[in-house]
Amino acid sequence: MALPRVLLLIPPLTQLNTPYPSTAHLTGFLRSRGYETAQADLGLEMVLRLFSRAGLEQAFHRIKQAGQSWRGEVRSFLSLEDAYLATIEPVIAFLQGRDPMLAPHVARRGFLPEGPRFTGRRQDNSRFDSPSDQARHRATLYIEDLTDLLHETVAPHLLLNRYAEQIIQSTSSFHPIEQALARPLSFTDELLLDALWPHIERSNPDLVGLTVPFPGNLFGALRIAQALKRRRPDIRLVMGGGYVNTELRRLEDPRLFAYIDYVTLDDGERPLLCLLDHLAGGRPQELLRRTFVCTKGAVRYQNGSSESDLSMHELATPTYAGLPLNRYLSILDSLNPMHRLWSEGHWNKLIVAHGCYWKQCTFCDVGLDYIARYEATPTDVLVGRIESLIQETGQRGFHFVDEAAPPAALKALAIRLLEKRLTISWWGNIRFEEAFSPDLARLLAASGCIALTAGLEAASDRLLERMKKGITVDQTARVAAALRQAGILVHAYLMYGCPGETIADTVDSLERVRQLFANGLLQSAFWHKFTATAHSPIGLNPASEGLAILGPAFEGFAENDLRHADPAAACPAWLGEGLRTALLNYLEHAGLDLPVHRWFSHPVKAPRVARTWASTAMAVAPSISLTAERRCVWIGGRPLVMPRGVTKHRMILSTPVEDFSVTLSSRHAQWVLALLQEATPSPHRTTAEYPRVSDAREHFPVSGARGFDRFSGTRAWHTIRQAGLLLV
Repeated sequence: MALPRVLLLIPPLTQLNTPYPSTAHLTGFLRSRGYETAQADLGLEMVLRLFSRAGLEQAFHRIKQAGQSWRGEVRSFLSLEDAYLATIEPVIAFLQGRDPMLAPHVARRGFLPEGPRFTGRRQDNSRFDSPSDQARHRATLYIEDLTDLLHETVAPHLLLNRYAEQIIQSTSSFHPIEQALARPLSFTDELLLDALWPHIERSNPDLVGLTVPFPGNLFGALRIAQALKRRRPDIRLVMGGGYVNTELRRLEDPRLFAYIDYVTLDDGERPLLCLLDHLAGGRPQELLRRTFVCTKGAVRYQNGSSESDLSMHELATPTYAGLPLNRYLSILDSLNPMHRLWSEGHWNKLIVAHGCYWKQCTFCDVGLDYIARYEATPTDVLVGRIESLIQETGQRGFHFVDEAAPPAALKALAIRLLEKRLTISWWGNIRFEEAFSPDLARLLAASGCIALTAGLEAASDRLLERMKKGITVDQTARVAAALRQAGILVHAYLMYGCPGETIADTVDSLERVRQLFANGLLQSAFWHKFTATAHSPIGLNPASEGLAILGPAFEGFAENDLRHADPAAACPAWLGEGLRTALLNYLEHAGLDLPVHRWFSHPVKAPRVARTWASTAMAVAPSISLTAERRCVWIGGRPLVMPRGVTKHRMILSTPVEDFSVTLSSRHAQWVLALLQEATPSPHRTTAEYPRVSDAREHFPVSGARGFDRFSGTRAWHTIRQAGLLLV
C-alpha cells in the first residue's frame, strides 16, 4: 500500500512576518521518512486575500449592504473607500519588501488615508531613524485601521495576530465553540476556505494536520475541519500544537470529533509516524502514540505504542518549502528595537535544546513533556541544520525557540559558528543565571547573538525564592549588564499578582524594573498577571501556596487557566494598569526619573528599594578563578608582534572596531602569542583542544603559576582580555 499523503496547515492567525515553525519542522521530518508532505499557511493567505483590492471591494460592499447606522468613524472609512482601494495593494507590496522604493511616498502625508490609529502620531517623525522605518510604521497604522474597521463590521473574528479568540476564552465546555461553528460563515471564514481548496486539490492528501499553537488558532482550525468533513469526508484530520498540549490533556467531549478524527499531545513526530502507519494498515488503533480518538461515542486516549520519542539528532532539518516567504508582511508597530524582532522579517526557527534544564519553577508546566524532557541538540547537528536553512531560504536570521537555552550548549554553538566562520544573526530565550558571564556574553555576541529574552518574573527575591526560580534580582542585574556590555539586547518577562505578593512587593518590583531600564540593562519587557495553570505545581497543589481554586469547573473540553483566591496577596485592577502604563513609557525611554508611585491611580507607599540598587548590584564584579576549568577562546584578529629594543616586543591586537597595543618582554610576548594561537577558533580544533586557564597559568614562562597570578593583575593582561581573550 502506498504511503499516505500529508498536508500540514497553519490556521489563522499567528504572525504575519514569518511562518509559525511547527509545520516546517514536521514537514522536514516526514519527508525524511519518505512521506509526501505539503504545507501551507492559510492564515497568511486569508489576510492577503482580504487586504487586496478585490477583498476590500467585497468588504466595503458588505459594510454598505448591512444597512446599519454605523458610527461616525465607520462612515469616515466609507467616505475614503476609493483611497483605500487605490492604496491597499501598493502598501502590501511595500510591507512584503517587493517595492521598497515606495517608502518616500508612503512616509509623507497625503498618500495614505489616515484613520483613528494615526491620531496623535502625525507630526512625530523625529522618532524614526530612516524614511523606510517611518513608511513601514505608517503602513502598519494603515493596516491596523482597516483591521479595526473590519473587526467592527464584517469580520468580527479578525485581529492581526489571532482569530476568533473571544470564542475560545473560558472553553472548559465545547458548547460555545459548537454554537459558533453552527453560525453562517463570516466574510473572513469564506476567504479562509477559498484559500484552502487549491491546496487540497494540489496535494490530494490522505491526512490533513492542523497545528493549533494558541487559542487564537482553534476556531480557524475547526472551520477548516468542518469544511473538509462536508466536502472531502475521505480525508482524515489530526490536530496538535501548543494549545492542545496544555489545554486538552483531559479531553472527554466527543463533540470535537465531529470535526477532528485524531488529537495528539506533545511532540508530533512519533504520534504522526504511528498514525500514518495505522492509516496505511500497519498497526491497530490501540498502538497509537499519545492520541485521542472517539470510538462508539466515547473519547479514548491511545498510548500503546512501544516506540520512544525521537532524540534531537534523529529529527530532520525543518523545511519552509511551500511557504511563500516573500509574501509575509514585515510590519512595524513599535520602534523598540527588541519588540521589532517579533514583527519584522523572516526568522529561521530551530531548537538548541528540547525542554528546560531547570524545570523547577512552581508556576510553570514543568511536568509536561515540552518542559520535562530535556535534551540538547548535538552541536554539529544544529550547525548542519543552520547551514541547510541558509541554503534553502537565503536568510541568515535565526530564532532559537527554546524554553530556556542552556549556557553550555550556547557556548558550544558559538564556538562552532566561529570555527566555521559561519555568519548568522540569532536570538533566543535563556534564564538570568550567572553562567552568562561577561566573557560568555562576548562570545555569544561574536557568534551573532543580537538579543536574549528571559524571565525575571516578580523582581523580588522573596517571591523568586518562593516560586523556585533559582535566580536573584542582583544576579539578574549583573547578567543583564554583561549582555548589554556585549551589545546584546535584553527583554524581561514579568509577572504581578503572584502567590503571596502584596502591593508593596509589586511597587518594589516596579522600582527595580525602572532602575534596570534607567541603567540601560533592559531594552524591553512585558508584564502580565499571574494565573495558576492546571498542570503547574501551583495548579496541582494550590493549598501549598495558600491558594483556593475558584474554577472554572472542567466540562470535558479545555482545562488550563484557573481562577483563584489568595488571602495573602493583593492585586487590584488599578495595579496592573499602572504597571502597564509605566512599562509603555520605559520602552520609549520616558518617565524613568519619575517616582514609581506616580504611575498608579491609587495611593501607594514609596518603594523599599534603594535608588542605587542596580548600580550597587553591578558593582559586584564576577570573579574568575585562575585555577578554574575554563577554556581560553580568542575572538580578536591575528596578533602583530614587532621588536622594541633588545628584550621587549610590542604586540598589536586588532578588533573590528579598534586596535589595542601592549608592550611585553620577549618571553611574555612569545607565551601570549602561543596562547592566542591555540585559543583561536579553527575548523580543525575540538573543544578539548582549547587551552585551559589552569594550564596557561601553570605554563607561564616566569615563575609559573605565581608569576601568572602577578601578571594577571597588570594592565597588559587587562588589555589582552579587553581585546578578545575570553575565559569561558
